[in-house]
Amino acid sequence: MTTIFIDTSALLAILDADDDHHGSASQEWERLILGSDRLVCTNYILVETFALVQRRLGMDAVRKLYEDILPMLVIDWMDADSHATSVAALVISGRRGLSLVDCASFETMRRLGLDTAFAFDRHFGEQEFHTLPQE
Repeated sequence: MTTIFIDTSALLAILDADDDHHGSASQEWERLILGSDRLVCTNYILVETFALVQRRLGMDAVRKLYEDILPMLVIDWMDADSHATSVAALVISGRRGLSLVDCASFETMRRLGLDTAFAFDRHFGEQEFHTLPQE
């Protein structure tokens, strides 16, 4: 069984019919949930995603995220050490476009030995992770 990291960019694309990646995200999501892959994200991804979905798409989309998508995910909870490592990576990077959630995602993927993320965020490729869907 393969473990795939799920990013905010993918969750938003699944939920937002107006997102440029909605079609490919929806197809990939169907493939993932029908397969045997373990789908993992962090609680930081959830906080970011819930906030963005609520603001951009409204409470019906929040409900869909909570009821239909969240049960399919394994949540890796960030502890104090992982948080500190992620903050240090953010500060060291010196990049405004890179977020704490991004750094926490990369730290989590490395800690768990993951190499693939369902993501439309170019930062994953910059960190030499594979992304789905493969184009």
